[in-house]
Parts: sequence; C-alpha cells; structure tokens
Amino acid sequence: MKRLIVICEGQTEQEFCVKLLAPYLANKNIYIQNPLIKRSGGGIVSWLILKQEIQKYLRSDSSAFVTTFIDLYGITNTHQFPRWEESKGMQQVKNRVVDIENAMYGEINNHRFIPNIVVHEFETILFSDLSAIVDQIDERDLKLNELNQILLQYEDIELINDRPLNAPSKRLENCITGYDKIVYGNILAESIGLEKIRTKCAKFNEWVSKLEYIT
Repeated sequence: MKRLIVICEGQTEQEFCVKLLAPYLANKNIYIQNPLIKRSGGGIVSWLILKQEIQKYLRSDSSAFVTTFIDLYGITNTHQFPRWEESKGMQQVKNRVVDIENAMYGEINNHRFIPNIVVHEFETILFSDLSAIVDQIDERDLKLNELNQILLQYEDIELINDRPLNAPSKRLENCITGYDKIVYGNILAESIGLEKIRTKCAKFNEWVSKLEYIT
C-alpha cells in the first residue's frame, strides 16, 4: 500500500481527508496521513517553514508521497511563497495558482511532492451542490435566494471570490445562520460527495486525479 501525507492547513481539511479522501484512495491501495501544518495550530505559515516540513516528510520515508491542502485565500506577501509577486499579473486566478504550485515543486525538486493550493478556499467545494445545503440546513437558518444568486453569478464555482468580504466562507456565513466552518463544512462535503465535487471543481479534480495515480 502506498503512503500519502496530506499536509492540511486546518481541521476542516483534515476532516475532509478522513471522511471523503481517505476512503476513496484506500480503494486504490493508497493510505493517507493528514497532519496539520506544524508550528501553526491551524492556518498558513511561511513558505520557508512549509518547505522545511515537506522536505522532512520526504526524507523520513523514501517511498512516501507528500501533498499540500492549503487555501489561496490565506496566503499573503509576508508568507513569501515562490512566484507570489510575479504571478500577481496573471488575469486568471487558476493560472496564477498553477504558476505558484509549479514554483513550489521546482524548489522541492522531488517527484514525490504534489503541490496543491485550493482556489480560493476549502468552502468553494461546498457550492458544488446546492441541494445538499438545502437537505442539511433548516430552511429557517438558510437564505436560499442569496445562495442561488451567487451560483447564477459564477459559471465556475472555483472562481467565487471577487473580494475578501465575499470569499466562499464569508458568503456561507452570511447565508447560513450559525455557520461553523469545521462542523458544517464536512457535513455538507459528505452530503455532496467526492464525485459531485470533482465534476464541479476542475482544479480540485486535477489534484485528486494526480493523487490516485501516484507511482
């Protein structure tokens, strides 16, 4: 069985790995470990610290693969990710993320490292199936019309984020009374299911596709 270490930005990502990603990859003979980023307690750290952690995991097991499960939303200039400044000129955010990921891969320089930055953040995937939100949330706590309007604005849900106050998590907080990222995030993700998420989130699907064919 192959070993895959998924370095998670927070508890929500960890739970997603446990509930959805691990069972799926186990059927492909891939075993997942999903540690939080060290020295953060949840949240992003500088590229230097993350880089050292990635390299440590790669050195500790010469057969293990390592990937990241972090949000673009939380990264800033101060974190000094490679190609961060240079990629700012790219109009398409997905191209920018791929550019940064390629630079991360270049600095690690190991085929067992699979860089992954979620566009824009984990909550993006929760927009994959509105019916799942309706099924799981009491209608009295849900602004359904506002959620529908968000989906009408974006043909590609991975692009939901035109400014910080309208990030996917902020939109869910506004539309769901008492929204809690960790609790609701994975309840909704489980309800939607990995297959549906992959059909709606092309960038996310590319990452999972790379994971299921590690050799």
